[in-house]
Amino acid sequence: MTQTATIWLVYELTGSPFWLGVVALISQLPMILLGPFAGVWVDRLPRLKLLLTTQALSMGQSLLLAYFTLTGRMDIGHLVGLAFAQGVINAFDLPTRQSLAVRLVEKREHLAGVIGMNASLFHLARLIGPALAGWIIAIWGAGYCFLVDGLSYLAALVALGSLRLAVVPPAARAGSVWVEMKMGFRYVFGSFPLTVHILFPAAMGFFALSYGVLIPVYVTEVFQGDARMLGGFMASTAGGAVLAALYLAGRKQLPGIGRVILSGMIFTGTGLLVFAFSRTLWLSMGGLMLVGLGSVLVMAANNTLVQNLVEEDKRGRTLSLLSIGILGGMPLGGLGVGTLAGIIGITATTSLNAAACLILAILFARILPTLRREARPMLERSGALGPPN
Repeated sequence: MTQTATIWLVYELTGSPFWLGVVALISQLPMILLGPFAGVWVDRLPRLKLLLTTQALSMGQSLLLAYFTLTGRMDIGHLVGLAFAQGVINAFDLPTRQSLAVRLVEKREHLAGVIGMNASLFHLARLIGPALAGWIIAIWGAGYCFLVDGLSYLAALVALGSLRLAVVPPAARAGSVWVEMKMGFRYVFGSFPLTVHILFPAAMGFFALSYGVLIPVYVTEVFQGDARMLGGFMASTAGGAVLAALYLAGRKQLPGIGRVILSGMIFTGTGLLVFAFSRTLWLSMGGLMLVGLGSVLVMAANNTLVQNLVEEDKRGRTLSLLSIGILGGMPLGGLGVGTLAGIIGITATTSLNAAACLILAILFARILPTLRREARPMLERSGALGPPN
């Protein structure tokens, strides 16, 4: 709901696709700048306590958004500042949450299902939230979306506080934060499988998921719609995402997951191509559903592989780099998309994104045999495939 309300509010305040890209970039810039530093502390600190802290801070940020909007004091400066603050919180929150997933799994072969379940719940919220936000914005205004979001963190804090996890001593420190940060970079980019499964989602985030900044432009200029249509478009994307997440939640084994990633890239590129040229509402929604389906297949399947490939004492640093790739690629791409759309138009810009996704699919298909060969020993050592022969 907050994401939908923020997009609508930015466009309402500025009327500019460029500012949509700027706010998207500002909200993720702290992840790009602080992600490697945050990953070190995720490996050093008790993860559950760290997550409780980040969720409490996120609640405060959402309530501030509600306060400024409901009192009529919101302007683009406040919105940019609060977006940046949430980005700082997310730099620590996201790798912490992802690192906790493996702690909830008793058997390694269930990890893919847990990640899929997490993705299905996340995208089910994305399915319901935007549609609900569209109605709330149309009737009461964006401030009430922020207020509901802020209050909802109470449930998250209670749920996290009820978890009882086995105490795992933090990994022994190998040096200063700077030294451990460099060790994390060497570990990730010294491994071909980890490098691929971090860089390809980043590229998909840059080209595939940056289209979101143009959705308000399609709504207002192509379909002459309002906030309810914006919610419907975003819900269409989330609907495809839920289908993908439910499929991944039902997967019992890792073999074949490379083909899942490849299929996701093809679905995403095809869906964007349909959305770029469609001027029919139901067809545009269908294209966005395909984008949601494909993008979650790519992102969640890559997450599953990285979680199985990584060594436990480097999990926080590795997942922070994965988060930087995904969350950094989207706003950088969004800024480029917002700028380019003002020059060549929204149809040509979205078409270029679609073509880039299909080119990435071709590249991934070419390296897939090598990727399987080099990843297998790492997966066997982690227990994901059983002991080596």
